[in-house]
Amino acid sequence: MAKRDTGSGEDKPKITKEGFARLIGIFRFVKPYRSVLTVGIVCLMLSSVTLLSFPYFAGKLLDVASGKGGFFLTSINHIALALIGILLVQSVFSFIRVYTFAIVSEKTLADIRLSLYEKMLWLPMKFFDERRIGELISRITSDVGTLQDTFTVTLSELLRQIVVLIAGTVVIFVLTPKLTLFMLLTFPLLVLAALIFGKFIRKLSRKTQDQLASANVIVEETLQSVSVVKAFTNELFETLRYKKSLREVVRVALHASKYRGLFISFTILALFGGIVAVSWYGALLVQSGDVTVGELFSFVLYTTFIGGSIAGLGDIYGQLQKSIGASERVLEILSEGDERGKDEDELKLKGDIRFSNVDFAYPTRRDVQVLHQVSFHIAPGEKIALVGPSGSGKSTITSLLLRFYQGTKGNILVDETDINLYPLTAYRSNIAIVPQEVILFGGTIRENIAYGNPQASDKEIEEAATRANAIEFILSFPEKFDTLVGDRGVKLSGGQRQRIAIARAILKDPKILILDEATSSLDAASERLVQNALERLMEGRTTIVIAHRLSTVRQVDRIFVIKDGRIAESGTHRELSALNNGIYSNLLKLQFETDEAPTGTNIAG
Repeated sequence: MAKRDTGSGEDKPKITKEGFARLIGIFRFVKPYRSVLTVGIVCLMLSSVTLLSFPYFAGKLLDVASGKGGFFLTSINHIALALIGILLVQSVFSFIRVYTFAIVSEKTLADIRLSLYEKMLWLPMKFFDERRIGELISRITSDVGTLQDTFTVTLSELLRQIVVLIAGTVVIFVLTPKLTLFMLLTFPLLVLAALIFGKFIRKLSRKTQDQLASANVIVEETLQSVSVVKAFTNELFETLRYKKSLREVVRVALHASKYRGLFISFTILALFGGIVAVSWYGALLVQSGDVTVGELFSFVLYTTFIGGSIAGLGDIYGQLQKSIGASERVLEILSEGDERGKDEDELKLKGDIRFSNVDFAYPTRRDVQVLHQVSFHIAPGEKIALVGPSGSGKSTITSLLLRFYQGTKGNILVDETDINLYPLTAYRSNIAIVPQEVILFGGTIRENIAYGNPQASDKEIEEAATRANAIEFILSFPEKFDTLVGDRGVKLSGGQRQRIAIARAILKDPKILILDEATSSLDAASERLVQNALERLMEGRTTIVIAHRLSTVRQVDRIFVIKDGRIAESGTHRELSALNNGIYSNLLKLQFETDEAPTGTNIAG
């Protein structure tokens, strides 16, 4: 089972060569927009450099006012106009920079979200068995949201602060070397503080993210099963559970903010304390005539710019920590092996199925073997039923046939070919399933039926609905095929949902059909309609029926009785019913007695 982050925050990536490599791995999504990004970076550089000329001319304004002219722009009015011009030019460059970075950011993040979603859809069932849905949604929302901050703010701020820091230091070193050397004495202290506080920020920021993801999981699971919550009147319980999780989120976030605040406060104190010291030393130099008042003023402004850049780098450092962690989790999913194959030709199967000594244990429970030496053969067009107690392995057999998982041992052949040798998408296009619990998408009836064949015409959709005994109730709705079914199909009854699922399977026109307890939860009237539709659907197809009500399997060609992962009995309904003390005959007697009882309860499934 793949290891996942536990939320401890202890394994948050450091800003190392490897960490940057992970973050840069995300930047491959920027490649299609590199020309726009280049324009944005150029404008960022020009904006920063233009703004850095502001302190120089501001200083010259004071020098001219005090009677010390320069080589050019000797008039106060000219210098004031130059300052306004600098601000206007800088504003234009800033606008272009912000807009181009937004274009790159939004399009890149859309590509990342699409790649993540597409990847998740192609990942095998094993992947989903090991992860919670809320965790995966958090990858697309929370982690990609963190990367959004990186693309829109952190990246541009990092470049801008570096430009201001380097260019500003060079300028003040040229203009006032003595003051610059004095100012640089404060740098080692700031670097040391960044290293110490950075470790705390690195760990606590990751912990905050993971705690929030855990809280999101609670919301996701609760809303997905809201009917269960209400049925058990656990609204208060779930509210308190989420409240407790949020309380932990707040506690961790405030703990992290305390250290971040201490770091920023210390940085500001050290920076501006240094500015006071530098101003004191600069005043002495002005008094001695080594620098002018304008040069000192320019120096103070440059120092303020540089100090702000250093303080900003501290916050950017923390943001980069989050970004590395987010990029690592995103890339972890993108690097998973998936089921996607090359372009696949159309595959037409006959429906001959053979299981040969198949053993199986689920990847998440390898110590529990579900199937033991299962062997059987189903001829093309034959209809068989799988019956037996819950947990005996009936649904597991169909999951293996669908290639949701691979058998631990043995072979599964379809048309005398190992199913793993077929292209997966082309192979599954020959199989349809009508499950016990039908899940519809939240669109229209038309869209849900067309899910079996998205290229189907309206006429084909209507024909499928007619064959599924669904046309009558569909046409009774005011909006007919355009009726919205609601989230997971909640606006339709169980029987109506089943018939929509049957119409969907009819439209797919499969060679192999799986009916997974398709009528077990229906009333007698709905069951009769659904059963008639199923009989039409089964015509000419290899059919595997997982039976809950044994009365529904009387007409199949053969019945396999599964017990403890083994085929315990096989034969026709008549043959198995005649066995004294047989598993099937006993189940049949028990179910008959139960159906006769006033509080009838089915126990066969």
